Amino acid sequence: MLAFVLPLFGMVSAAFTEVRAQSVVTLIVTDPLTGIALSGMDPVSYFTEPAPLMGLSDNEFIWQNVSWYFATAANRDVFKSAPEIYAPQFGGHDGMGIARGFISDSDPRIYTVFKQRLYLFYSAANREAFLLAPDAAARTAEENWPALGKDLSVN
Repeated sequence: MLAFVLPLFGMVSAAFTEVRAQSVVTLIVTDPLTGIALSGMDPVSYFTEPAPLMGLSDNEFIWQNVSWYFATAANRDVFKSAPEIYAPQFGGHDGMGIARGFISDSDPRIYTVFKQRLYLFYSAANREAFLLAPDAAARTAEENWPALGKDLSVN
């Protein structure tokens, strides 16, 4: 499948934090002011629209103790039935960072859909590095994620 790449809105930071050695580690990357995943973007719309849509608070769904917004009630219901398909990989952490062995937040404007999965990135350079060899990067990130993600917690 071709990778779809399109910028979105706003930088994100993290909720559910645990402070370690002056750095913050997170379970799911969220907007630092609202605590909403993907800075309020509809995760299903990354797969169904030419550009992701802003979600509405009227179509909120709580998954993994995080608020997710959806542009339509139908998208919310689709997400409810299979959130692991539509939620970004690695809790929304930078997919290339995970492949390189470290955790960093991401920006929902910098993404790709590869093999029916949503990957977010910290920078356009990381996205481009991922897209140079997406199979290898995705495989390495999947291998690294259990060790990197095991220390992330929900507080």
